[in-house]
Amino acid sequence: MYYRKKKHNNNSRIWINTTIGVLCGVIVILFFVVLLTQTGKPPVVKIQDAGLQQTESTVTTTTTETTAPSSPLLIYPTEAVDLTSLTDANIVSKHALLLDLENNEILAERGNINERIYPASMTKLMTLVVAVEQIDDMNDTFTMTYDIIAPLIEAEASRAGFSEGEVVTIQDLLYGIALPSGADATTAIAQYISGSEEAFVDLMNEKALELGLENTHFSNASGLHDENHYSTVTDIAMLMEYVMQNDTCREILSTYQYTTSQTEQHPEGILLENTMFSRMYGNEVNGMTIEAGKTGYTDEAGHCLVSYATSDSGKNYIVVTAGGNTYWNPVFDTFAMYGIVSNGYPMPTDLTTAPMESNVDTITESNLTE
Repeated sequence: MYYRKKKHNNNSRIWINTTIGVLCGVIVILFFVVLLTQTGKPPVVKIQDAGLQQTESTVTTTTTETTAPSSPLLIYPTEAVDLTSLTDANIVSKHALLLDLENNEILAERGNINERIYPASMTKLMTLVVAVEQIDDMNDTFTMTYDIIAPLIEAEASRAGFSEGEVVTIQDLLYGIALPSGADATTAIAQYISGSEEAFVDLMNEKALELGLENTHFSNASGLHDENHYSTVTDIAMLMEYVMQNDTCREILSTYQYTTSQTEQHPEGILLENTMFSRMYGNEVNGMTIEAGKTGYTDEAGHCLVSYATSDSGKNYIVVTAGGNTYWNPVFDTFAMYGIVSNGYPMPTDLTTAPMESNVDTITESNLTE
């Protein structure tokens, strides 16, 4: 009896040990299965302050949207059904566009409106709006330096006329950018806001991305020629639309003359004059009033002009011209294009047979890089 009982106990222990081993094996297998199925899943980041749970993948998406917004502020215009196609018989400017802002439609164009151009000082539209959006105090001041002025003189860039050591208000710099197309004011405002022109240009390119300008890139804040500094007449028109929505920018670009504050270097201030309104009154096209604009010129860009006009019926339009041969080409091309809307200015039909205009202008400023 004793022997048989002992044998029974040994069998029970073997069975128990086997069962435990099998269970442990199953547990280990289940552990690895769970581990493998969870591999690659992002951990959950708890944001206790917001009372929300957010995965790392969501955080990454948010960062990407900040860099490249999925919904740009501006929408590219479409061509009107009755689009007017212009040629060299109608206008001299090699690239041109007439935009109806109410319907976001292109009413007239010459050339490939999405082909890259050099924008010259039409660049300063972006410089102006980025600066205005960054500035808190228009009465703050900036001291002009030799390092700003000397390179611009050497480059024959257009300047507002501020002197080395002159203490200039921020408001005066803004008018110096937009009216006489002053590269001295442009560089100064860039340094005031960002510490350097390079850092300010980063802000300009970020704004272009935010607006959705797909064919625009800036290398400097003035519009001086650079192979990597480009835009299109379409992008410039869209930029002008955005700029004119800012009350401060609109007021500055609509001003004909402005006198800067009195300083030691300029006791009577500097009289600044709008390079567009020095060539027109703004009422040359019947039924239209040209309210604001920005000129541009480099050897590579040719003579350029972007302008904003309102019809007698209250509708708003933008004309962009680029690649003009002379100082006056963009002006008369602009008149003719606004005339399409109001029938208030004749459209040339035979410019190709007209004698070639001289590229030598009597106005000294036009020979400077704007």
